[in-house]
Amino acid sequence: MVNYIWVPIVVGLLAVVFAAYLVFYVLRKDTGTPGMQKIANAIFAGATAFLNRQYRTIAMLSVLAAILVAGALALLGQGSQADKINLAWHTAVAFLVGAFCSGVSGYIGMYVAVQSNSRTASAARRSLGEALVVSLRGGAVSGFLVVALSLLGVSALFMLFGGLSQPALAPSLIVGFGFGASFVALFAQLGGGIYTKAADVGADLVGKVEANIPEDDPRNPAVIADLVGDNVGDCAGRGADLFESTAAENIGTMILGATLYQATNNIGWMLFPLVLGAFGIIASALGVLYIRPSVVTEPEQANGRDPSEIAMNQLNVGYYITCAISAIGIFAGSYLLLGGNDTTANYGIPAWVWYGLAGVVGILLSIAFVFITQYYTAGTWRPVREIAESSLTGPATTIIQGVTIGLECVVMPVLAICAALGLSYFFGSQVNIPIELQKMGIINVSGIFGTAVATVGMLMSCAYILTMDTFGPITDNAGGISEMGGQSEDARNITDALDSVGNTTKALTKGYGLGSAALAAFLLFSAYLDVLYGFKHDPAVYRVDLANMPIFIAALLGLALIFFFCSLAIRAVGTAAKRMIEEVRRQFQEQPNIMAENPEDRVDPDYARCVDISTNGALRAMILPGAIAVLTPILVGVLLGPQAAAGMLMVATMGGIVMALFLNNGGGAWDNAKKYIEAGFLRVNVKGQPVDRTDPEGIVLGKKSEPHKASVIGDTVGDPFKDTAGPSLHVLIKLLSTITLVLAPLYYFLHM
Repeated sequence: MVNYIWVPIVVGLLAVVFAAYLVFYVLRKDTGTPGMQKIANAIFAGATAFLNRQYRTIAMLSVLAAILVAGALALLGQGSQADKINLAWHTAVAFLVGAFCSGVSGYIGMYVAVQSNSRTASAARRSLGEALVVSLRGGAVSGFLVVALSLLGVSALFMLFGGLSQPALAPSLIVGFGFGASFVALFAQLGGGIYTKAADVGADLVGKVEANIPEDDPRNPAVIADLVGDNVGDCAGRGADLFESTAAENIGTMILGATLYQATNNIGWMLFPLVLGAFGIIASALGVLYIRPSVVTEPEQANGRDPSEIAMNQLNVGYYITCAISAIGIFAGSYLLLGGNDTTANYGIPAWVWYGLAGVVGILLSIAFVFITQYYTAGTWRPVREIAESSLTGPATTIIQGVTIGLECVVMPVLAICAALGLSYFFGSQVNIPIELQKMGIINVSGIFGTAVATVGMLMSCAYILTMDTFGPITDNAGGISEMGGQSEDARNITDALDSVGNTTKALTKGYGLGSAALAAFLLFSAYLDVLYGFKHDPAVYRVDLANMPIFIAALLGLALIFFFCSLAIRAVGTAAKRMIEEVRRQFQEQPNIMAENPEDRVDPDYARCVDISTNGALRAMILPGAIAVLTPILVGVLLGPQAAAGMLMVATMGGIVMALFLNNGGGAWDNAKKYIEAGFLRVNVKGQPVDRTDPEGIVLGKKSEPHKASVIGDTVGDPFKDTAGPSLHVLIKLLSTITLVLAPLYYFLHM
């Protein structure tokens, strides 16, 4: 059974090789005309300059955090002084490895993404199929590197920290890996989100609303900063987010598995998430490779179907292939690793079948989130249409309707999460507790391990989901390059179609990221109590009593943290966007030839100045919310104790999930309502009342109309919701879990 540890290591290395193959495939494509290359080079220079400065800042903060955590554990941890020092240096090393791997995966993924944009735009001149495959494989580099480095990092540290000789102790030594990943992810997502939305809001409000020019018009000084922001926010930021999810899920499941290992002497309980993660990489690779230029039918050969519909269908087929293969892997892994003779279950059904069913619940939750997110953010459904129609009466009603949809969209995802947790717990609890654990007074471990298996199942498709996410900014950039590079209408129709699909896939990834964060947070909460109380699921300690005053205070502080964190993130976007708007207006006023009618008389705007404004604004503004997010759980645990920290963690997780759903889907609905109008789907009759978008007698209210301007304002309100505060909350709720998990020995020493 111990030899299974080589499965994630070998598959992880093969995933790195596969990513290298994808890089080779993308980079050998042509980069288009000199005009397209000029724009792509400007995007590349801006993105790499920002990430270089951002990661230098994050590196300094990471080293400082590692030193402080190691010092605290060495001085105030549990056990003898030798035990304290041993835990301290293991945690610090794991923290730095996690931070390094997170940064590397995000940086390389972003590098390939910005190299893929001009190649996608160039491929669009030839066919939809080629452009789709180039952009998808460019995005897959980030997807596979993130999952591979997470898997390799946890597996290597498990072996190096004595996982093969003392398996039960190793998971507690590598929790720092998850903390390091969370730490980097928070600042990467915050900084990238602030950057991209400051540029986007400035470009939209002055360019579209005031100057009446298209979104990616080269006359807009903020257009390059906007295109750069798509990469640093959605590529590097989301990559760090899901890197953290996979790392936290692996470590949390291994900690829970340590309890079952101690009773059964079966290391398969601990290796299970690593082996299944490896199987998920294989499933995701097959899903990506399914999509080839030859399987994409061109629009003119598909009975007039919309090219965006064709492309989205292909991505969905690839995703379903990934999920189907993952389901097979769940049962195979459960049989091989969890189906020992010393584990029995109810109703005569083997234990591995029950755990396989729990894993399938996680896969079904990921599919449910995809459909729910599509319903609330895609233009073909009621929510987006309602927001678009509300723009007929101005910006105020557009904003009111968007807030309404955002509040409504919380219900279905929460029901899905509750159903997944309840079902997976039920399936897991059908596995009988080993007699050794019963004698120790330990209960519920098999049910909670069932929720861990569901988390594993959901994250098996992580590489494919992240591929679709990075596909979004690549196609967005390709659309801008195509428009600014003066490409033909046919080519721009293809890039516009792919851009529309990319907006949907980015929204789906946010939903997926939040769903996985919810399951991972519950898993880490259970792991925290395990570490705190010595791996005993005893009812006397495995309970958080909110009627206890310190615990109630901590819980209320945790909920307030969610709101204050969002306030700081959105305020940062507003502050940076204000400077961006002022700069764009200044350039239009001082350089009137930017807008000259005759192209020969035009002068180029100062793109670099706008890039610099976004960069400085993001780097300054990310520090305060990040510091508050890190320090709050530490202060609560130190001052109020470990049970109070558990209460804060529980309530903050619930509040963070609900708030992130509101921000993500509400912002996404506003964005697609604007695109719904831009696509010419908003139609009215002669009385100005909305009619069906297919009504041939309807009057089209598209770009530059008053409803369009109202929708742009709604979109700018939703921008910091869906791309800054919302995604950052995914990271925050997992960061709270990993901090409390790492510092559990400190809290215990001070208060128990």
